[in-house]
Amino acid sequence: MGTLWVICGPAGVGKSTHGRKRAAELGACLLDSDTVTEPVVRAGMLLGGEDPCDRDSPAYREAFREPVYECLFATAAENLAHTDVVLVGPFTSEIRNPEWLGELRERFGVEVKVTFVTCDEEERRRRIRLRGNPRDELKLRDWEAYVASTDLRPPVFEHECLLTRLLKS
Repeated sequence: MGTLWVICGPAGVGKSTHGRKRAAELGACLLDSDTVTEPVVRAGMLLGGEDPCDRDSPAYREAFREPVYECLFATAAENLAHTDVVLVGPFTSEIRNPEWLGELRERFGVEVKVTFVTCDEEERRRRIRLRGNPRDELKLRDWEAYVASTDLRPPVFEHECLLTRLLKS
């Protein structure tokens, strides 16, 4: 049985970068919520007449948030039988639940290690601009409102905290 490595935090802090690095170091399976589910989410949002780039809308949260995570968890479970899994996603609500770490350990029957990735606000904004992802346009259009709506606190349970630094442009 492998170890489940959960990499979480808000947009632009370096979760995917850290997840790729961790997976490479461990020779682990990498499951990034954006990579694994993005085409299906875009298609569903379009089909529903919603902005396919809006991941902060009530429509996205109602229709896709839970299924996206369940897809990741099901794929992780299949892989944990024979390898470590690095799971990358925001998990914003889950990290507010003091029981979530224990629930993951019970669900998967493996060691679970959580890394919360963070960086300062200006660096986060710079990274989001640089990556040029259409999903970020709404965030950048009204950055102050986006920041005010984002919970930047670390998990309420045992975790590693990784403060990422300025990237070279």
